Amino acid sequence: MNFLELAKTRYSVRNYTTQKVEDDHLAQILEAAHVAPTAANRQPQRLLVVKSDEGLQKLAKAARTFNAPLAIIVCADHKAAWVRKYDKKTAADIDASIITDHMMLQATELGLGTVWICAFDPQVVREEFKLPEHIEPINILVFGYACGDVKSPDRHATERKPLTETVLYESF
Repeated sequence: MNFLELAKTRYSVRNYTTQKVEDDHLAQILEAAHVAPTAANRQPQRLLVVKSDEGLQKLAKAARTFNAPLAIIVCADHKAAWVRKYDKKTAADIDASIITDHMMLQATELGLGTVWICAFDPQVVREEFKLPEHIEPINILVFGYACGDVKSPDRHATERKPLTETVLYESF
């Protein structure tokens, strides 16, 4: 499968079977994160893997995880992140997003479903998982085997805005 086919195959899965994600699949997902680019190669990402029943129950206090059997809390270490000198913009959340996308696409290639969760209570995550103050939970990515109907890779033709509405050339 080429890259565009892979990207079109991925969709947000909100219903999972109880089948656990294999350790070798998790290793490949983590390797995809490992090779993802970050600003100035600072690598501020900190990935908290949650797969025990106890850990998943703690995570469910902060977010709807759709009963997925595996979650990765994608965090950013603000002490390690690159900062743009002109306006002090930190790249921590950008880097975390790049890592998340790499993991999501690797999971898709492995036949796993994912959903990127931003609707969560960061304070609950911080408390339940004992995050240090300089570590910010950016998003949660859950993984598992999809249960239910698979979305068509052709859905983008009707579900996405046309490029003419989102792409500009040379000037806004």
